[in-house]
Parts: sequence; structure tokens; C-alpha cells
Amino acid sequence: MRYSQLRAFHHVALLGGFSRAAEALRISQPAISEQVRKLEQDHDVLLFYRDRRNVRLTTAGEELLRLTRGFFETERQIEDYLSESRAALEGELRIIADAAHHITDILTRFRRRHPGITVTLSAGNTEEILDALRSYKAEIGVVGSPPPGGDMETLELSTTEIVAFAAHDLVPPSRQSFRFRELADWPLIWREEGSKTRQKLADEAARQKIKLRPAISAEGRETVREVVASGAGIGFVSRAEYRHDDRMRLLPLTDADLSMTEVMAHLTQRRDVRVIRAFMDIARDSRPAA
Repeated sequence: MRYSQLRAFHHVALLGGFSRAAEALRISQPAISEQVRKLEQDHDVLLFYRDRRNVRLTTAGEELLRLTRGFFETERQIEDYLSESRAALEGELRIIADAAHHITDILTRFRRRHPGITVTLSAGNTEEILDALRSYKAEIGVVGSPPPGGDMETLELSTTEIVAFAAHDLVPPSRQSFRFRELADWPLIWREEGSKTRQKLADEAARQKIKLRPAISAEGRETVREVVASGAGIGFVSRAEYRHDDRMRLLPLTDADLSMTEVMAHLTQRRDVRVIRAFMDIARDSRPAA
């Protein structure tokens, strides 16, 4: 196995094709194809399904890509270490968050200090965020509650209660809150599978031996918001993430210990990636004094 073979495979897998990899590496497409073919032949493994239009990773190829992501990132870390004296930090920082408002202030400070970094911010639920971090598709994640497993370093941002919210014409004005058991009598709007809010509601229902099920499962917080605003049912969100809307009102849950702790996380093995280290330093400095 040669470095050039791994590099060829890595770029084909990342870019989705031999011609794009050849262009990125500035070598011919036949040379790229030969490097990958030799890697497969030497190790008796099929890494790509090939057809006329594109290539797709096999299961073995997906696992090798996970490893090469780490391999080439280590190479970048070595380069960064050897050139640590450079004043300006450059590159890309990919962040995936369940709610962006938890880190907007941190992002502003980070951009002021490191204008050479391009930041990409995307949304996802807890399951999607952890998958993106573990597959090297993002550097920083913001999730509800600490992630399971010991492979993540975390920084707690805030903790707030989970509340219900509903359209004005669904719940009578006389009602100002809900007991958790009462929710079984109402249509409920839940987030998709993989959402930490949904999981916490399900866990509390099991604890109180109540049968709760969603009338509607909606993908994403904004979709839930619009469905609830239409009067279709009762939704749930952490109080910190609720934005005032004249169409709806908040309804606290009086007998359920439900809260959401927002946590910033990154893979422990990536702690020395300069851009991750720089962002986490600013995040720690931005936290209010205890």
C-alpha cells in the first residue's frame, strides 16, 4: 500500500468521481484509476461500485474513507504544528447545531478574531450531529444533552426547561399550564426520530407510565412550529429555543422534570486541530463567570 494510492482513493471518495479527483490532484484520470485499481488488487477488496455516470462506495470503501479522513487530518495537524508560527488561521470550520442561536455570539467573536476561516453552519437533530462529528463531516456540534460515549469533549452552554406550546385557538385561555398526564388527551406534534426533545418526552412518559404518541411527527424545529401554529396540536421545545409568535403561547409542564442542556462537542481525537482548538477557546472565554 502506497501513500499515492490512499490519496487517490480518498479524493475519489470525497469528490464522487475519478475525473474530479484527477482535477483536484492535477494528475491524469487514468493515473488516478490505476492507483485505485492497484489498491483494490493488492488487498483483494472492492472499494467502489462503478457505472458509466458515477461511482459509489462499497461498505469496505465507506470504512476506508472513515480511516483516511483521520489519516489525512493527522497529516494536516502535523503541517499546522510545523507552521504554528503563522499569525493568521485559515481554512474551513463546519458546525452542525440543533439550534444556531446557542452559538451566534461565539461565532461573531470567532469571525472577528479569525477572518480567514470560512464557517459553514448547518442544522440537524442529535443523532445527525453525532454522526457528522464521528464521520469527520463536521468539526463542531451543538446538541441537546451530553452525547453518549467517551469519544467526545464537551462544553456546557446552557440548561433550560422543556415547555409545551400551542395555537391560541386550540387551548382555552383559562388554561395556563399542563400536567404531564393531561397531554395524553391532546393531539401532540413531535420532532422526528433522533430528536433529543422527543426522546426526553418518551422517557418521561415511560417513567410516569403514561401512553403518549404523536399525532404528527415533523422533520425539524421550524416545521413543528408551523404545524403547531396551524392548530393541529401541541408542540414541545426548550424555553431558550422558543421564539415569540403571536399565533401561539407557551404552556409550562408543572409535574415533569424535563430540561435540555445544550452542549458543544467535538471528537476528542481532533482536539489538536487548530481551527477546533481556536473555536473552543473562544467558546470557553465567552461563557459567563460562575
